[in-house]
Amino acid sequence: MPVITAQQAGGPNRTAFLDMIAWSEGTSRIPESDDGYRVLVSATPGKPLTFSSYATHPDILNSAFNSTAAGRYQLLYRYWLAYRQQLKLPDFSPFSQDRIALQQIREKGALPFIDVGNFTKAVQLCSGIWASLPGNDYGQHVNTIAALQTAYVNAGGAILRGATNLA
Repeated sequence: MPVITAQQAGGPNRTAFLDMIAWSEGTSRIPESDDGYRVLVSATPGKPLTFSSYATHPDILNSAFNSTAAGRYQLLYRYWLAYRQQLKLPDFSPFSQDRIALQQIREKGALPFIDVGNFTKAVQLCSGIWASLPGNDYGQHVNTIAALQTAYVNAGGAILRGATNLA
């Protein structure tokens, strides 16, 4: 579960969406990773790669992926620098990571769709941020809308009644 509360995030659908992203990215399934908040890119349950300090983004380059992605939502170091300043974050703690992910979702215009339970539209809007969401061309493993919706509902998210979310 995210560290940020539903009240702080703006509602339970938002925290469920954060959980869905962590599930999709695979970070929340890494053992001894503080629910994904300490995960480095390319970690797997059998090969957990983690960082030790929340003082700042670890900025560890994985040359196999040419990526510095880290944390529950796999944020790249170059984006950390901007969000740290914009959101006035003191560290790369779980709460800070949750705030950054919500800001990224806000910037894509997806929060209103999450709030009303239009799950598919929200995922479509966010697909350019997270490689595991359908609708991008990162060339990495992509989860289906059906699997993502199951993770979202299991995390307490509500689906808009009558919406055809499964595509």
